[in-house]
Amino acid sequence: MADWYTNFANSGVGTTITKQLGLPRPAVLRRYEPGGPLLPGPAVIGTAGDGRLRDALARVLAGADVSVLPAVDPDGEKPAAVLLDGTGITGPGQLAAAHDFLAPAVKRLRPSGRVLILADPPAATGSPATAAARQALDGLVRSIGKELLNGSTANLVLVPEGAEAALASPVRFFLSGRSAYVDGQVLTLSAAGVPAGEDDERPLAGRVAVVTGAARGIGAAIARVMARDGAHVVAVDVPAAGESLAGVANEIGGTAFQLDITAADAPARLVEHLRERHGGVDVVVHNAGITRDKLLVNMDAARWNSVMAVNLQAQLDITEALLAADGLLRPDARIVCVSSQSGIAGNRGQTNYAASKAGIIGMVRVWAPTFAERGATINAVAPGFIVTEMTAKMPFGTREVGSRINSLQQGGLPVDVAETIAWLSQRGSAGVNGQVVRVCGQSFLGA
Repeated sequence: MADWYTNFANSGVGTTITKQLGLPRPAVLRRYEPGGPLLPGPAVIGTAGDGRLRDALARVLAGADVSVLPAVDPDGEKPAAVLLDGTGITGPGQLAAAHDFLAPAVKRLRPSGRVLILADPPAATGSPATAAARQALDGLVRSIGKELLNGSTANLVLVPEGAEAALASPVRFFLSGRSAYVDGQVLTLSAAGVPAGEDDERPLAGRVAVVTGAARGIGAAIARVMARDGAHVVAVDVPAAGESLAGVANEIGGTAFQLDITAADAPARLVEHLRERHGGVDVVVHNAGITRDKLLVNMDAARWNSVMAVNLQAQLDITEALLAADGLLRPDARIVCVSSQSGIAGNRGQTNYAASKAGIIGMVRVWAPTFAERGATINAVAPGFIVTEMTAKMPFGTREVGSRINSLQQGGLPVDVAETIAWLSQRGSAGVNGQVVRVCGQSFLGA
């Protein structure tokens, strides 16, 4: 599946027509290709405040063979990424340094460029002035994301003192093509031990990953990307989808496991399968979900209960069973739960779906400390409008509005969700825990 208008607008005829009619021309996004460079050009680093992370940033870039420009030259080489170290800001007056660096640098940014700001968490201070300045960077990065052109993105990573070791993985993700449809997001790191020596090309090598709802759509894309990154994938879906499920599993060299995740014995059956066939599990992606849309006043109990059972209760029950099964979750385990933009912003006619997806976010946040104690993580990914066979069946007007009301002016692809999930599944993402990452092109709906 692809965004038809983006393809058309960037074709020879489409470029001419859109220019003549004054129509928007969404950019063809830079997406990840195995073996490709982290960035297609150099980066430039600036500071506002003490900038305690500048050296760490430089090391991450050097390790990825990215050159760093000494400064922004109006007539020189254009940067592919603009990084601002805003750590150490203590008051609003220091925000002027952020403006003075970002304005000329962003002006020179290449197409599909990256703006990444690092800062201290606003809550980690008792000073109102310091908290105000730190929070100001949140509004700054979200606004930059809405001003950028040509498929560029802007994101913010909050790095508490003590979490510096967890910096490399999110920096690489936000600069890479993996984050093509992640824009205007704020991520908070936590202190964690990060294993060394992860293979950049196959970061999931040797890991066993369960993906529910893997027979088609986003679930199948997740399974493919996880396998590409080295994981052995246990693809799970209902028996009715058995043929499609087997096709996906065979394609990626994985294992198909037919299971109705809402069945009373589903958690026990999954635990038994993983223990007997694989000796444990490293990654679990709770992707399976359904919609049964209706206005609240017209919604019957069956629609409400079925959505809650698949989208929320099954995730709770399976995760509890995994935690309770002694030794089943291996060291550096990763749980990734698929929420939705609807769970953040709500959506007319989807009270059941939005409630279930919001519930996932609450579950993840409360479970995060428990997982941290085990050296593991649990996070959520919240897709926005993703171009799938399901959205292709929507009325044309509804579909086009849904896919255009974001900073990138286009719908995302299943692979965009899959890339974010695969990144959160890496051992190097140990410092990302209890977070919700929206994959929505910075949708204008919700936070």
